Amino acid sequence: MIGRTSPSRRGTPLALTLTGGNRHDVTQLLPLLDAAPSIRGPRGRPRRKHRRLYADRGYDFGTYRRLLWKRGLKPLIARRGVRSTPLRRR
Repeated sequence: MIGRTSPSRRGTPLALTLTGGNRHDVTQLLPLLDAAPSIRGPRGRPRRKHRRLYADRGYDFGTYRRLLWKRGLKPLIARRGVRSTPLRRR
C-alpha cells in the first residue's frame, strides 16, 4: 500500500489516500483535491479552495493540467524530460 498526501504550505497533511503499490500517482490527484478542507485564514470567511498546486514530474499530463485550470488552480508542475540542473562534466 502506498499513501499519497496533499500537504499544506507548512508540510501538514491536508488529505491522505491509500492505494495499491502499482497504481499511478496521477489517478489520485483529483480525489486528493476533493478531500482537502477549506483554508483557514487569520480572520474572516475562509477561502474555499486553494490557489496553486505544486507537483513533481509524475503529474505532468496535459489533461490534468487543463482540469486544474478549470477548477481555478494554477498548476506548478515540473515538466517531464527537462532536467532541473545541468549535468556536470567530470
